[in-house]
Amino acid sequence: PVVNFPFKLNPQDKVATAGSCFAQHIARKLSGASYNYLVTEQGHPLGDPELRAAFNYGTFSARFGNIYTVRQLLQLIERAFDGKTYGPAYWELDDGGFVDPLRPAIQPAPFYSIRELNEDRAQHLAAVRRMFQEADYFVFTLGLTEAFVSRKDGAVFPVAPGVSGGRYNPEEHVFANFSVLEIIADLNTVISRLRALNPRMKFIFTVSPVPLVATAEDDHVLVSTTYSKSVLRVAAAEAIKASPEYCAYFPSYEIITGNYNRGAYYAVDLREVTPEGVDHVMRLFMKHASSESADPGHRAPAPPAASSGDANFLQEMVQGVKVVCEEELIETAARQHD
Repeated sequence: PVVNFPFKLNPQDKVATAGSCFAQHIARKLSGASYNYLVTEQGHPLGDPELRAAFNYGTFSARFGNIYTVRQLLQLIERAFDGKTYGPAYWELDDGGFVDPLRPAIQPAPFYSIRELNEDRAQHLAAVRRMFQEADYFVFTLGLTEAFVSRKDGAVFPVAPGVSGGRYNPEEHVFANFSVLEIIADLNTVISRLRALNPRMKFIFTVSPVPLVATAEDDHVLVSTTYSKSVLRVAAAEAIKASPEYCAYFPSYEIITGNYNRGAYYAVDLREVTPEGVDHVMRLFMKHASSESADPGHRAPAPPAASSGDANFLQEMVQGVKVVCEEELIETAARQHD
């Protein structure tokens, strides 16, 4: 379902990505296809590749983790370019160490000291500035409308306090479900801010097809998912309508959720997108948004059957579509409290 996509990415174009968990598939495909996937926070060049991956160097264009809401993205821009501070400076864990409240799951182990955390944050925000100043294209995947927010300064947390550090306190934190008008306003501000900083930047917006894992509304999660995805889709359309010369929409959401595929692109949990679904999305992305279009008749080759001589095939396939998703930490926290 792609018609007259307005942009054609060249291999020389620097492409930065951000957004919800599904955004990582686009990043991985661009990098794997030898496109100029922009990573400004890569870790030490002599570091072990597996260790760097564990600390999310290269998973994102900069180590901001998943950015689930547009307000979270806007605050990242304000922190990087305006020197604004949001939220508490750190969360101290009961068993030792410190985490960044706005990046609580960015690495497998907590920071040893507040100084280490602050220096890493400064390095990170410098990388964010370089990313936005250098990118020719910015692909942003809208994921959620729901968030927990600081009552003090409006800081948007990627996961609820208490899930991956900190403690939820109703006197300090409040649940927010951003409206379509709020998200449109935030998107327009993001576009104008980044275009002022980098006039050549173009935007590609997508909506994540991954359903909510939980909701803080007094509704079933299916109802909240339908609301959130509808709001995000409308907000993306309105922002693009206001700036069509440098904004476009790619229908990842429609490809995965369209009734024509009869739900075949969801795994048995009805939430995780299957490797076949990811392949369909990315094949069409490369066909329509790339200057080197794929053969219209191309289909991904059928995977070989696993055998004793190919024992690692299934694991390799799973790793190929594995993403880092802080939202799933909610389930872990819930099990720990049962």
